[in-house]
Amino acid sequence: MITVQQLKKVYESGGESDLVLSVASLHIKEGERVAITGTSGSGKSTLLHMMSGVMEPTEGSVVVAGTELTSLRPAARDAFRLATIGYIFQDFHLLPSLTAEENVRLALPTEHLSDEQVNRAFQSVGLAHRRHAKPHELSRGQQQRVAFLRALVSEAPLILADEPTGSLDAKTARATMELLQDLCRVRGKTLVCVTHDEALAATFPRQLRMETLNDALKGGA
Repeated sequence: MITVQQLKKVYESGGESDLVLSVASLHIKEGERVAITGTSGSGKSTLLHMMSGVMEPTEGSVVVAGTELTSLRPAARDAFRLATIGYIFQDFHLLPSLTAEENVRLALPTEHLSDEQVNRAFQSVGLAHRRHAKPHELSRGQQQRVAFLRALVSEAPLILADEPTGSLDAKTARATMELLQDLCRVRGKTLVCVTHDEALAATFPRQLRMETLNDALKGGA
């Protein structure tokens, strides 16, 4: 699903170069569930942003589902990302004026779900009774489950999650992470999750540390 080769990200500031990420090689298979951990500033989110095509590398290649992201023009990359990648944010990014159901349907610009399909989707995350509620009427854990659904209801085979439980308490975080893994497993989706929580990362079948991937940086940046 994902192949990274000789990936580097360098920021230029004041005539100086700052190498913030250097990953020689990384392969993630279709259907894998992978947690990426590391200290703050080690490049976890930077790597995830380059996997999604939101950020371009300074050097190297990122191939997702057989497509080299850096070879695509911006409009084509945006279209590819919409069709291929579901992205889950720490801060949910739900539109406050829309109901939970309307927020989920935003992920389906060219598709239509029947009322029965929507109800089943919300049942899968225990929110069938809250699908018409607006974000401010939901708890933070419920808001995150709506964000999960928004990423999962499309046909996108890859889910990228950036600290998806970072703003939740420990008990809610563990429950929602278990739910996310279950949903991805049942739907056959590949999941790559960035988290600072080692205990949550340990629940994933595969764990990677940025300090190991970033071997050229001597402990990260």
